[in-house]
Amino acid sequence: MKYAADFRAIARGALRGRWFIAVIVTLVAAVLGGTGSSGPEIKFNISESGANVNLNIAGQNIFPTGGDPGIMVLLAGGILYILLAALVIAAVWLLLGSVVSVGYAKFALLLADGGDAGFENLFQYFPYWTNAVCTRLLKGLYIFLWSLLLIIPGIIASYSYAMTGYILAEHPEITAGEAIAASKEMMYGNRFRLFCLHFSFIGWAILCTFTLGIGSLWLNPYENVAEAAFYREVSGTGLPFSLGNGSL
Repeated sequence: MKYAADFRAIARGALRGRWFIAVIVTLVAAVLGGTGSSGPEIKFNISESGANVNLNIAGQNIFPTGGDPGIMVLLAGGILYILLAALVIAAVWLLLGSVVSVGYAKFALLLADGGDAGFENLFQYFPYWTNAVCTRLLKGLYIFLWSLLLIIPGIIASYSYAMTGYILAEHPEITAGEAIAASKEMMYGNRFRLFCLHFSFIGWAILCTFTLGIGSLWLNPYENVAEAAFYREVSGTGLPFSLGNGSL
């Protein structure tokens, strides 16, 4: 049985000489919402003192305004259009993020396997976009429902379903419920191992805070390839587990 240090060593070996493509692909995946990014956000606030509008992409403030009476008038007259635009952006972001997240899982798996991983992997699952979207929605719903029972059950659920993206990357034909149930079965007895792997990166994460987040460009692919190596161990060859009915 491998430990966190073993998976990190596999990731470092897989990334040797391939850091550049890994960083670029990870950055693009994050901007498109495929690696945990919350996507573009339009936030506006109207008060007696004025109006504020902010457009955030990948956590960065792209278009800020504040205290402009003209913005107040614009918002008041175009609130319906703003809501429609927000819905369209949310729908597009859900589609892109869902597909890219599966593609990025494939990218990380190929790196961990020493295969030919490239930018094109991010978009190769568009033919299975309905599966990708349904899986992201269903997984998020399950985690949310478990979180209603307090934070710990939600964290446990997130680890139970952590392998869903990798399963879809290798078996895109299965349904969302089957992928989630397969991850749950695969992670039984392995959740704490994955937690230890994630926790082993905490030192690097702390150091990244002193680089204004720039260090995360290297840390994120390091973590994801290590997680892909973890998936390889807990999954074995093919699907050595039954496909359930998608229950929580």
